Amino acid sequence: MRTIYVDPAYKAYYQDRLFDESDPVLNRDDTLAPNIRMRAALEQEGAAVHTADFLLAQKEGEQEADYYSFGVLENYRALAARPNIRMRAFVIFEPPVVAPHLYRELPELTKVFERVYIHNVEGDGYSLKGVDASRLHKFYWPQPRAEVIEACWSMPDRQRRIVVINGNHKPVSAHKELYSKRIEAMASLARSGAVDLYGRGWERWWSRNSLWLPYWRHRRTLMSIYKGSCASKYEVMGHYAFALCFENMAMKGYITEKIFDCFYAGTIPLYWGASDIADLIPKEAYIDVRQFATWEQMHTAVMRMSDQEIESMREAGRTFLRSEQGLKFYDGLLPIFQA
Repeated sequence: MRTIYVDPAYKAYYQDRLFDESDPVLNRDDTLAPNIRMRAALEQEGAAVHTADFLLAQKEGEQEADYYSFGVLENYRALAARPNIRMRAFVIFEPPVVAPHLYRELPELTKVFERVYIHNVEGDGYSLKGVDASRLHKFYWPQPRAEVIEACWSMPDRQRRIVVINGNHKPVSAHKELYSKRIEAMASLARSGAVDLYGRGWERWWSRNSLWLPYWRHRRTLMSIYKGSCASKYEVMGHYAFALCFENMAMKGYITEKIFDCFYAGTIPLYWGASDIADLIPKEAYIDVRQFATWEQMHTAVMRMSDQEIESMREAGRTFLRSEQGLKFYDGLLPIFQA
């Protein structure tokens, strides 16, 4: 029997909690669904799948196993020294503005692991110096579903307003970061009374995530539009026609759950992130904010959209989820383990 061990990004997912559908915190908004589907599919093929803490607890040479990491660096060197452990793949979810240390480690990772999965293999946003590029593979951020959430998508009487659902964070690296752009856009839109902000930490002026200039420059304005955290991002989005949908970094291939959340809820994404977004998601399904010279210009344009234009864009998002290209994200995890 093939035995697979996965090192999750955080120890909170150890003890197989990476696959625990019943955990209301770790599986909020079904974020664990791709892991659960992956495990079920591999178990049907006769494999056993567990989190890596079970492997780390074993004595060296006790069992042959395949090792995968979802961004953890602290364990791989020791495991690579065990002759019975096959170092299959390292997966980098976060961009360089969040986890620059992972990209600095790429030369070593591409020596040790058979494959390294990354948002783009061209070096956009990071350096390829010393990296074995033949071991880099395109990563599609795995999504929880391939269909809209009908109860949210079909909500009537949506406000012709813009919603933002993001926690208050600051980038580790400033190169191509979009955290500050998100704050600038919200501050500008707030002057028109056009935007509502949800998420954790925005009121915590004393936290380390608040200790940077863009937050303090606009803090009073941010508090004027802040509505608190929300239990379900999909339900909140279902009340709005538009959502400010900025990735944490402008980098080729870097597409996370943010735009998919909009599609699930039937909310039009006002998108900024992957420079090649049009190659990965049909342009009919979102509004690329890079086409506007100012946030006021963007706001005016989206407010002038007809009901028919909005509905057409919503349908384009729904169609994309079901498409072959959309399924590359839905099935983004399993091919990594079957390769």
